[in-house]
Amino acid sequence: MARIASLGLATQDIYLIDRDDFVGADIAGSSIFSHLVIGSQVDIDRVHFAVGGGGTNSATTFARYGHESILISSISRDISGEAVTSCLDRENIASSYLEFDRSGTACSVILLDAKTTQHTTLSFRGTKRRFSQLSPDSLLAISPDWLYASSLGGDMRTLLRFFEQAHLVGAKVMFNPGLDEMAEIPKLIGLLDDVDVLLVNKQEAAKIVPGVLLTELLVRLARYCPTVIITDGEMGAIATDHSAIYRLSVYEQVKARDGTGVGDAFGSGFLASLASGDSFEEALQFASANAASVIRSYGPKAGILNGTEPLHPMPIQTVTDIKLD
Repeated sequence: MARIASLGLATQDIYLIDRDDFVGADIAGSSIFSHLVIGSQVDIDRVHFAVGGGGTNSATTFARYGHESILISSISRDISGEAVTSCLDRENIASSYLEFDRSGTACSVILLDAKTTQHTTLSFRGTKRRFSQLSPDSLLAISPDWLYASSLGGDMRTLLRFFEQAHLVGAKVMFNPGLDEMAEIPKLIGLLDDVDVLLVNKQEAAKIVPGVLLTELLVRLARYCPTVIITDGEMGAIATDHSAIYRLSVYEQVKARDGTGVGDAFGSGFLASLASGDSFEEALQFASANAASVIRSYGPKAGILNGTEPLHPMPIQTVTDIKLD
């Protein structure tokens, strides 16, 4: 197995789940809650507490799969921070490289419509704004085989420093940018020289390079990275390792409960399998299965697989009529 360092957010997530009070009403082209009245008391069907953030979500996949999993993130010594560290202990994730400050651990309250799975998130950013304190020199001590990076709240400078240091210590880099990184496209493109595997969804890919079709987006992104994966929701995904192009559907059609963390499950599932020595196609299969399992449950971690589950076959086709530059 491999040693994998996860760089990303650590948050406490509080889900308020209801079947009728979060119904949306369309007004002036926007959907707003129609049953929530200021000053009223609303009875919620269910409350679910979870630890989230791309850093902890990916680290959990790696740990459950059997890899040596290390989290690099920033939290505070508060109640939410205690929830994060308790989660890391349960999942056997090394927490020695957490940085602590006084700005408060990031926390989100998620209002989830149980019927439609649509949700509104109220976020306290807290330590999301303080990633500049993280030191890339920690990679010298960790000496990872892989660095898996998700969102750092748009801190492109810190991401670049970690990517460059990762390659100096002989580690490969997989990157799954978030909304804040996607708001800095020129800087994001500049990061890709130091990325070995890039994971984005179709909408994100279309912001980085011109194109509409998955194939043309993939070909253009492959000019920047050796390996590119583009997900497209229920339509599956497309990927290339520069030796071939693969088109895959979803692992299986499932009843979705919550889409939070599905992208993290796919990306970390892919790397967990690949880093164990599985083939590119096998890694894509496990990524899809991990995402399908996570979406069945509330929260980003309950459905994460451990790699021992029997997987059924899924269609993965090799695309032969498209050539990479």
